[in-house]
Amino acid sequence: MKKLYKFSGAGNDFVVIDGREGDVSAFREVPRIEALCQEFKTDGLMILGSGDAGVDFTMEFYNPDGSGGMMCGNGGRCIVAFADYLGVKPASGGVFLFMAPDGLHTGEILERPDGSTGSPTDRWIVRIKMIDVQGITPMLGGYFLNTGTRHFVKFVEDVEQVDVDAEGKALRWNEAFAPIGTNVNFVHVAPDGLHVRTFEKGVEGETLACGTGLTACALVAHHAGVPTATPGAYRLRARQDWLSVNFTPGADEKFTDVYLTGPARLVEIR
Repeated sequence: MKKLYKFSGAGNDFVVIDGREGDVSAFREVPRIEALCQEFKTDGLMILGSGDAGVDFTMEFYNPDGSGGMMCGNGGRCIVAFADYLGVKPASGGVFLFMAPDGLHTGEILERPDGSTGSPTDRWIVRIKMIDVQGITPMLGGYFLNTGTRHFVKFVEDVEQVDVDAEGKALRWNEAFAPIGTNVNFVHVAPDGLHVRTFEKGVEGETLACGTGLTACALVAHHAGVPTATPGAYRLRARQDWLSVNFTPGADEKFTDVYLTGPARLVEIR
């Protein structure tokens, strides 16, 4: 019987499985994914696989409806924390190299629950490198881009007044994004940072945080000229945690060295 772990990345929760040994093929079946996500009340399921071809491990991600093939930023931080919890050691110094659905990523533990890299906490603080991003398309009163997953970003005056489920669903299924659809992010520019709410496809509702969505919001904020205290860096408030996105802007709307930093917690083991 495989142990099942529940991790939370800024409120974005996942069932996580160690798939390095034994047969985990049943956990890739849609009915099993749907059942586990409902039972654990999570936003997805991930499988950590064995490292090969120069990587420390692999990351498989599935939405609650069983769909996969995309990156999840909060999931990426959680699976790095999970690898650390399991005792996986990075082959290259203190930085993990892992393969996710959208390609290679790095992950670095900045803080551990035991306080070994800082003051004692109940969480990991993890920084992961996202893919390079090129191209931001203005449309439908907002902006579309791909940060490992497709995202639409719309600025609003007060994110708390947005009916995320209704407005997000309408945009998620807008014919402009057919046939795949898109995630939808609503962003309020506040004095202390960017406040974000996200409607996530696959979940088909609002999630407490979306890592690729927060990354998209930061890049769009730069594109739109939203001021920030540190060039190429934004603080973002999800529903219950602060995160940060750092990047290097380049020519032709290309962003490199894109990093997402935030918390990951181990919530439950069964």
